[in-house]
Amino acid sequence: MDQLDSMRAFAAIAQAGSFSAAARALGAPVASVSRTTRRTALTEVGRRYLETCQRVLAQVDEADRSAASDAREPQGVLTVTAPVAFGRLHVVPVVSEFLRAHPQVDVRLTLADRNLEWVDEGLDVAVRIGALPDSSLVAAKVGVVRRIACASPDYLRRRGTPAQPEDLAAHDCVSFEPLSSSTRWSFPSRRGARAVPIHSRLTTTTADAAVDAAASGLGIARVLSYQAAEAIAAGRLARILERFEPPALPVSVLHAEGRAPRPKVRAFVALATARLRAALR
Repeated sequence: MDQLDSMRAFAAIAQAGSFSAAARALGAPVASVSRTTRRTALTEVGRRYLETCQRVLAQVDEADRSAASDAREPQGVLTVTAPVAFGRLHVVPVVSEFLRAHPQVDVRLTLADRNLEWVDEGLDVAVRIGALPDSSLVAAKVGVVRRIACASPDYLRRRGTPAQPEDLAAHDCVSFEPLSSSTRWSFPSRRGARAVPIHSRLTTTTADAAVDAAASGLGIARVLSYQAAEAIAAGRLARILERFEPPALPVSVLHAEGRAPRPKVRAFVALATARLRAALR
């Protein structure tokens, strides 16, 4: 019996409380197990040795699982979720590249501006924006986004550019309601958050509608930076009140499979992490 086998037998006896129960758990003859120790009650030294054995055996088992995973080609169905606009802009290209590289994998991508239940939805990977609650999920930060105010150059020529948040009271606004109120927008200040009153000419439940309305000259919109990125790059929107923006929100890629995820999860997380970090620099 080698050292690892001896450790397994010792741990099994300590946990089972008898030679015969340990032998059944290990699927080994009682005689082979009983040679490893003559006592089933642990001394203080024995308890410390048990903890060491359990730690070593857990590391060995994880190494075995990782090695076995490395030998398998990613396959099966991968379930991914991301926010709607962010997913369309940044996650769909990653999924397309991933599918081209791994023909034995199919992807089910759910785009939703809410956090789906991990177990109920059978999720493998999630891209999420904002602070993460404490959980057993493994998270990799890939960048940040900001909550911005923007308007069309035509609107700003006609109505002027607000110099501070309080100036919004004299302007028409477009509110994306899941992100902020349709009557007050909050901005950071030295004394904490300050809420300024606004008048929303349009209140909508999608970022795309808010961006399009603002780009048409209807008013000032407040959205997340990636939601307006295309319109700003094209010159249809201009960013305003930048020095009053709230702190940036982290973007993270999450999975629930510890340090040795299945090949399909490991491959997708590696690709998504690299591509999103490049896109969000």
